[in-house]
Amino acid sequence: MQLIMTMLGGGLGELLNYLSAHVVTCLVPAFFIAGAMAVLVTKGAVIKYFGVQAKKWVAYGVASVSGMLLAVCSCTILPLFAGIYSLGAGLGPAVTFLYSGPAINILAIALTGAAIGWHMGLARGIGAILFSIVIGILMSLLFRRSENQRLEEMESLPAETSEKPGLFLVLFFGAMVAILIVSTSKLNLWIKVALDLSLINSLAIMVHHYFIKGEFTSWMHETWNLVKMVVPTLLIGVFVVGMVTSVIPSHWISNYVGNNTLGANFVASLIGALFYFSTLTEVPIVKGLMDLGMNQGPALALLLAGPAVSIPNLLVVNRIMGWKRTAAYFGLVVVMATLTGWMYGYFLAG
Repeated sequence: MQLIMTMLGGGLGELLNYLSAHVVTCLVPAFFIAGAMAVLVTKGAVIKYFGVQAKKWVAYGVASVSGMLLAVCSCTILPLFAGIYSLGAGLGPAVTFLYSGPAINILAIALTGAAIGWHMGLARGIGAILFSIVIGILMSLLFRRSENQRLEEMESLPAETSEKPGLFLVLFFGAMVAILIVSTSKLNLWIKVALDLSLINSLAIMVHHYFIKGEFTSWMHETWNLVKMVVPTLLIGVFVVGMVTSVIPSHWISNYVGNNTLGANFVASLIGALFYFSTLTEVPIVKGLMDLGMNQGPALALLLAGPAVSIPNLLVVNRIMGWKRTAAYFGLVVVMATLTGWMYGYFLAG
């Protein structure tokens, strides 16, 4: 009974801590940004930029940051990846998209920064972008001959673009990102309120002039769908993490991933690449492990490997591109996450 009470108390404490004003003010703007991206940035426009007709630097560049635009989880990315791959996207850009999609979406980066620290959020974003490109290029080189044969049989991708002017999209999303930054800053409360109200007013003007009938409703609908999909699972995950970390001996964590060694980073990467993490639950899990003594290097390795790869994810990817490519993808993710985490930990220690 004492064990159960300890676990319940730990879960409740972690949940209350997670629902702090700082995290809430971070998540709310991020949900609205993600919802707007789902409405205003079309899938066809994304496909256009890393299809076979695109320049390589454009294809890899867009694929590596498209997760920030689409704000999808590892489950949602699979049908998008399957569609893109079957339509004729190159293996390299498609794999870059497959990894980066769930790894760097705006919700994950914002929550990582708010819950663990902006240095970790920044490292996660930069690390995911850079080695998603490296993984894509290596995959393309490894299977170059078979890929050339596959692409020769593919037709050109449709040239579909967003209907909104580029300047509008920059200003619109820039205003929402500014709200996120202001809301999570350490400015005086009244200054934050004044700045946020000014930015919200600017958004209202842009919506009035540039949104067509039904788009605002679609934006709110997509935002609410994201909230329903993410928040319940996230809160359950936070509660479970609090329960588990309240009874795990801290020396277990310190023994295996308490130091920034290649072995510790490999263990963290391998665990992250095998076990399934629901959208954003990797953040409270890593935060709980860090509270028990996990080093920041292995923590980043787990954050980089966990959201993008899992056994269920790999089983689906295997059906799309075959076991050889899937095995290579899995191995590259583990190796790159290990090296990135180790270098990050080494940099902090220095």
